[in-house]
Amino acid sequence: MQIRYFLSVRLIRSIAVMAALAAMPLLVLAAPVAGPSAAVILHRAEAKARAGHRNIMLEFGASWCVNCKLYHRMLEEPALHGILSRAFVFASMDTGEMPNDRQHANTPGGVALENSLGGKGAGWPFLVILNPEGKEIVNSYRPDAKSKTDRANIGYPVLPQEVDWFMTMLRRGAPSMSPQDRSWVRAWLTAEAKKIQQG
Repeated sequence: MQIRYFLSVRLIRSIAVMAALAAMPLLVLAAPVAGPSAAVILHRAEAKARAGHRNIMLEFGASWCVNCKLYHRMLEEPALHGILSRAFVFASMDTGEMPNDRQHANTPGGVALENSLGGKGAGWPFLVILNPEGKEIVNSYRPDAKSKTDRANIGYPVLPQEVDWFMTMLRRGAPSMSPQDRSWVRAWLTAEAKKIQQG
Protein backbone atom coordinates (compact mmCIF):
# COMPACT_ATOMS: atom_id res chain seq x y z
CA MET A 1 0.00 0.00 0.00
CA GLN A 2 2.82 2.37 0.85
CA ILE A 3 4.53 1.56 -2.42
CA ARG A 4 1.34 2.39 -4.38
CA TYR A 5 0.96 5.67 -2.51
CA PHE A 6 4.61 6.52 -3.15
CA LEU A 7 4.24 5.77 -6.87
CA SER A 8 1.00 7.81 -7.09
CA VAL A 9 2.61 10.85 -5.46
CA ARG A 10 5.64 10.49 -7.68
CA LEU A 11 3.46 10.20 -10.79
CA ILE A 12 1.48 13.31 -9.82
CA ARG A 13 4.69 15.27 -9.23
CA SER A 14 6.09 14.13 -12.57
CA ILE A 15 2.93 15.20 -14.37
CA ALA A 16 3.01 18.60 -12.62
CA VAL A 17 6.68 19.14 -13.57
CA MET A 18 6.01 18.14 -17.19
CA ALA A 19 3.02 20.48 -17.36
CA ALA A 20 5.12 23.36 -16.01
CA LEU A 21 7.90 22.64 -18.50
CA ALA A 22 5.40 22.41 -21.34
CA ALA A 23 3.94 25.83 -20.38
CA MET A 24 7.34 27.55 -20.41
CA PRO A 25 7.43 28.09 -24.22
CA LEU A 26 3.99 29.67 -23.94
CA LEU A 27 5.41 32.17 -21.48
CA VAL A 28 8.23 32.97 -23.88
CA LEU A 29 5.80 33.29 -26.80
CA ALA A 30 3.30 35.39 -24.86
CA ALA A 31 2.56 38.81 -26.27
CA PRO A 32 4.71 41.61 -24.90
CA VAL A 33 3.22 44.06 -22.44
CA ALA A 34 1.87 46.99 -24.44
CA GLY A 35 1.86 49.63 -21.72
CA PRO A 36 -0.88 52.20 -21.17
CA SER A 37 -3.67 52.57 -23.70
CA ALA A 38 -3.90 55.38 -26.24
CA ALA A 39 -6.77 56.87 -24.25
CA VAL A 40 -4.67 56.97 -21.06
CA ILE A 41 -1.63 58.45 -22.85
CA LEU A 42 -3.76 61.11 -24.51
CA HIS A 43 -5.63 61.92 -21.28
CA ARG A 44 -2.32 62.40 -19.41
CA ALA A 45 -0.93 64.58 -22.21
CA GLU A 46 -4.09 66.71 -22.28
CA ALA A 47 -3.93 67.22 -18.51
CA LYS A 48 -0.26 68.29 -18.69
CA ALA A 49 -0.97 70.54 -21.66
CA ARG A 50 -3.86 72.29 -19.89
CA ALA A 51 -1.80 72.74 -16.71
CA GLY A 52 1.20 74.10 -18.62
CA HIS A 53 -0.71 76.14 -21.23
CA ARG A 54 0.95 74.15 -24.03
CA ASN A 55 -0.13 72.05 -26.98
CA ILE A 56 0.61 68.35 -27.55
CA MET A 57 3.05 66.93 -30.07
CA LEU A 58 1.86 63.37 -30.57
CA GLU A 59 4.07 60.86 -32.38
CA PHE A 60 2.92 57.55 -33.83
CA GLY A 61 5.86 55.26 -34.49
CA ALA A 62 7.51 51.88 -33.97
CA SER A 63 10.55 50.52 -32.15
CA TRP A 64 12.27 49.45 -35.40
CA CYS A 65 11.64 52.78 -37.20
CA VAL A 66 14.93 54.60 -37.96
CA ASN A 67 13.20 57.94 -38.56
CA CYS A 68 11.37 57.56 -35.24
CA LYS A 69 14.76 57.17 -33.53
CA LEU A 70 15.93 60.36 -35.26
CA TYR A 71 12.81 62.15 -34.02
CA HIS A 72 13.49 60.98 -30.45
CA ARG A 73 17.13 62.05 -30.74
CA MET A 74 15.92 65.49 -31.83
CA LEU A 75 13.72 65.74 -28.74
CA GLU A 76 16.64 64.67 -26.53
CA GLU A 77 18.96 67.37 -27.89
CA PRO A 78 19.20 69.64 -24.78
CA ALA A 79 18.90 73.04 -26.47
CA LEU A 80 16.18 71.88 -28.85
CA HIS A 81 14.28 70.13 -26.07
CA GLY A 82 14.35 73.35 -24.06
CA ILE A 83 12.77 75.27 -26.92
CA LEU A 84 10.18 72.67 -27.90
CA SER A 85 9.16 71.71 -24.36
CA ARG A 86 8.13 75.30 -23.62
CA ALA A 87 5.51 74.95 -26.36
CA PHE A 88 4.62 71.24 -26.29
CA VAL A 89 3.90 68.23 -24.15
CA PHE A 90 5.31 65.18 -25.95
CA ALA A 91 3.43 61.90 -26.26
CA SER A 92 4.28 58.76 -28.23
CA MET A 93 2.33 55.70 -29.27
CA ASP A 94 3.58 52.58 -31.01
CA THR A 95 1.40 51.72 -33.99
CA GLY A 96 3.79 50.00 -36.39
CA GLU A 97 5.14 47.06 -34.42
CA MET A 98 5.59 43.79 -36.28
CA PRO A 99 3.06 41.06 -35.39
CA ASN A 100 5.82 38.51 -34.74
CA ASP A 101 7.84 40.85 -32.48
CA ARG A 102 7.91 39.27 -29.04
CA GLN A 103 9.48 42.29 -27.35
CA HIS A 104 7.37 45.19 -28.61
CA ALA A 105 3.64 45.72 -28.95
CA ASN A 106 1.41 48.39 -30.39
CA THR A 107 -0.17 50.79 -27.93
CA PRO A 108 -3.71 49.48 -27.28
CA GLY A 109 -6.06 51.74 -29.23
CA GLY A 110 -3.14 53.54 -30.90
CA VAL A 111 -3.83 52.39 -34.45
CA ALA A 112 -7.49 53.44 -34.19
CA LEU A 113 -6.47 56.88 -32.88
CA GLU A 114 -3.82 57.28 -35.58
CA ASN A 115 -6.37 56.35 -38.26
CA SER A 116 -8.95 58.76 -36.81
CA LEU A 117 -6.37 61.54 -37.10
CA GLY A 118 -5.73 60.74 -40.77
CA GLY A 119 -2.54 58.75 -40.32
CA LYS A 120 -3.61 55.46 -41.90
CA GLY A 121 -0.89 54.49 -44.35
CA ALA A 122 1.19 57.59 -43.57
CA GLY A 123 4.31 55.74 -42.47
CA TRP A 124 6.29 56.53 -39.33
CA PRO A 125 6.72 58.72 -37.55
CA PHE A 126 3.38 60.37 -38.10
CA LEU A 127 3.22 63.57 -36.05
CA VAL A 128 0.10 65.42 -34.96
CA ILE A 129 -0.05 68.65 -32.98
CA LEU A 130 -3.15 68.80 -30.81
CA ASN A 131 -4.56 71.49 -28.55
CA PRO A 132 -5.04 70.69 -24.83
CA GLU A 133 -8.54 69.37 -25.57
CA GLY A 134 -7.14 66.84 -28.07
CA LYS A 135 -8.28 68.67 -31.21
CA GLU A 136 -5.91 68.53 -34.18
CA ILE A 137 -4.12 71.72 -35.16
CA VAL A 138 -1.77 70.34 -37.84
CA ASN A 139 -0.13 67.06 -38.79
CA SER A 140 3.01 65.96 -40.61
CA TYR A 141 1.33 65.64 -44.02
CA ARG A 142 2.73 68.35 -46.26
CA PRO A 143 1.14 69.32 -49.58
CA ASP A 144 2.71 67.35 -52.45
CA ALA A 145 1.31 67.74 -55.98
CA LYS A 146 3.38 64.74 -57.16
CA SER A 147 1.66 62.36 -54.74
CA LYS A 148 -1.52 60.49 -55.68
CA THR A 149 -3.13 61.89 -52.53
CA ASP A 150 -1.66 65.42 -52.98
CA ARG A 151 0.16 65.07 -49.67
CA ALA A 152 3.21 63.33 -48.19
CA ASN A 153 4.15 62.57 -44.59
CA ILE A 154 7.42 64.27 -43.67
CA GLY A 155 8.15 61.72 -40.91
CA TYR A 156 11.42 62.99 -39.49
CA PRO A 157 12.30 66.12 -41.53
CA VAL A 158 15.45 65.68 -43.64
CA LEU A 159 14.70 67.12 -47.09
CA PRO A 160 14.39 70.92 -47.35
CA GLN A 161 10.63 70.72 -48.08
CA GLU A 162 10.20 68.46 -45.01
CA VAL A 163 12.06 70.92 -42.79
CA ASP A 164 9.90 73.71 -44.24
CA TRP A 165 6.74 71.79 -43.33
CA PHE A 166 7.99 71.05 -39.81
CA MET A 167 8.55 74.78 -39.38
CA THR A 168 4.98 75.37 -40.62
CA MET A 169 3.81 72.89 -38.00
CA LEU A 170 5.67 74.87 -35.32
CA ARG A 171 4.20 78.18 -36.50
CA ARG A 172 0.69 76.73 -36.34
CA GLY A 173 1.15 74.65 -33.20
CA ALA A 174 3.32 77.09 -31.22
CA PRO A 175 2.46 80.59 -32.47
CA SER A 176 4.13 82.20 -29.46
CA MET A 177 7.50 80.58 -30.22
CA SER A 178 9.98 83.38 -30.85
CA PRO A 179 11.50 83.91 -34.29
CA GLN A 180 14.93 83.30 -32.74
CA ASP A 181 13.83 79.92 -31.38
CA ARG A 182 12.28 78.95 -34.72
CA SER A 183 15.50 79.95 -36.48
CA TRP A 184 17.53 77.84 -34.06
CA VAL A 185 15.26 74.81 -34.66
CA ARG A 186 15.56 75.25 -38.44
CA ALA A 187 19.36 75.60 -38.24
CA TRP A 188 19.65 72.46 -36.10
CA LEU A 189 17.39 70.41 -38.40
CA THR A 190 19.25 71.62 -41.50
CA ALA A 191 22.66 70.78 -40.00
CA GLU A 192 21.44 67.32 -38.91
CA ALA A 193 19.92 66.71 -42.35
CA LYS A 194 23.31 67.37 -43.98
CA LYS A 195 24.94 64.85 -41.63
CA ILE A 196 22.27 62.25 -42.42
CA GLN A 197 22.54 62.78 -46.17
CA GLN A 198 26.34 62.55 -46.07
CA GLY A 199 26.24 59.63 -43.67
